[in-house]
Amino acid sequence: MGRYTLMRLGVFAGCLVVVWGLVYSGLAPRGLGDSNYMWIVLLALVISAPISFVVLRKERDRASAQVVARVDRMKTNLEHNRSQEDGADDAARGGVQGQTS
Repeated sequence: MGRYTLMRLGVFAGCLVVVWGLVYSGLAPRGLGDSNYMWIVLLALVISAPISFVVLRKERDRASAQVVARVDRMKTNLEHNRSQEDGADDAARGGVQGQTS
């Protein structure tokens, strides 16, 4: 997941540099007043999102598979722990009921 995040940040940084160059060369419109930097960042976000969606598809699928595998492992461990607790609880109750009868 960290690799995907770094790659996504890299795509954004690349778009930020390109948009900054376009705005300051006059090929893209400037923001109003002091909002120029915010305009550049927002424009870079809007451009980088679809690029990341297409270019990083395989990496996103790989990260998703890792997350799913980790969640499945955690569910399995949780079920295993629950069954151990149930067995210990049943054994303890069986010993107590055997003594009272």
